Amino acid sequence: MGHGSVKAAGRSSAVGADRACKIGGGRDTGHETAGAGRESEGAVAGHDEAWFDELFRAHAGAVRRYFLRRAPVDAEDLAAETLALAWRRRDDVPDGAELPWLYRSAGYLLANHRRKRAALLVEELPETPDLTDPADLAVTDDTVRRALAAISDRDREVLLLHAWEGLTGEGLAEALGISRSGADAALSRARSRLALAWAGE
Repeated sequence: MGHGSVKAAGRSSAVGADRACKIGGGRDTGHETAGAGRESEGAVAGHDEAWFDELFRAHAGAVRRYFLRRAPVDAEDLAAETLALAWRRRDDVPDGAELPWLYRSAGYLLANHRRKRAALLVEELPETPDLTDPADLAVTDDTVRRALAAISDRDREVLLLHAWEGLTGEGLAEALGISRSGADAALSRARSRLALAWAGE
């Protein structure tokens, strides 16, 4: 996954959206078009190619590991898509909180990816559905896996962002899209529910 190809993909998408906007009489056709309209503003904000090169060097590995733990088969493509999104929407990436922003975006992309994977043609459906969460496969302890499976998706993601990605405080809040106090409360609740699930094992 090279950052040159990631930037090229992001720029191609933005240019395509800009062309679609022009064909449509200059109307904004969606959030990607808005991102394309900001293409020339990135340099003013300091989020230029040098900024992206540094972001890639600092965080591409972490983004890749995020997906390897959750969707190993498609990890490379999803990581590239997340970084391409960061390039297209670079004016929206907060300085000092780039990695939490990437994790939050990765979460949205992963959710969309799973919905698309679930929308299989009827004739392609297996006789027995596989309901295994890929995140559970990275946990080798059976007791921990069962406890994680017993809590909600939201609680599990809060715990994994904290334990796997090392997010705390403001970083966790940014990744979850909530306030610092909300993130602290969410982590506390998730820990309590995991403890209850663990005790029930």
